[in-house]
Amino acid sequence: MEITLRSLHVTLVALLVSTLIGVPLGAWLALGRVPLRRLALALIYTGMGLPPVVVGLFVYILFSRSGPFGSLAWLFSLRAMIVAQTILALPMVAGITMSSIQSVDPALRPQLRALGATRWQVVRTIAVEARFGILLGVMAGFGAIISEVGAVMLVGGNIEGRTRVLTTAIVLETRRGHFALALALGAILLSLSFLTNSLIMLGQGGGRWRR
Repeated sequence: MEITLRSLHVTLVALLVSTLIGVPLGAWLALGRVPLRRLALALIYTGMGLPPVVVGLFVYILFSRSGPFGSLAWLFSLRAMIVAQTILALPMVAGITMSSIQSVDPALRPQLRALGATRWQVVRTIAVEARFGILLGVMAGFGAIISEVGAVMLVGGNIEGRTRVLTTAIVLETRRGHFALALALGAILLSLSFLTNSLIMLGQGGGRWRR
């Protein structure tokens, strides 16, 4: 139970941060005039395929004693794990949000402006139209976070009672030869993922998904 609650804590906080940053970023890339837009897109698409171990190494260096943020003493803590997970999920949320908004009928913007809508009203209406695609981006970010093991192993250290989460516990128990326990933890992980995704879809209108 302790490991499960810790996994949920890290996952939900990282998902919240990546959503609060990624959704507006994706909307800005889709609708705004972004300087160096091609470079920004290249970074987003590269980030969507970042190896988790590389992200873990990057965060490890940032928060190590000789790193630029070493004074925070976040290494081998839940905070460092949340930072690593956020970096992994952010490009997915932003990239899929951008693609979803760009897929909205381009004739909608001039129609809204002709009706006297403000810029904020235009953006809000387009985002509402693209809400299911944006939701898909959030769900993709959630999947990347909750299933990740390499980065959190590096920056969290898999410390019992402090930073051990479901994925790192599964790796540890498998190495110990405790396959039954590892399978049980895996079943809990899959159940959490299924339950959370189901709740998100129901909360956003199950009828549309059934169609």
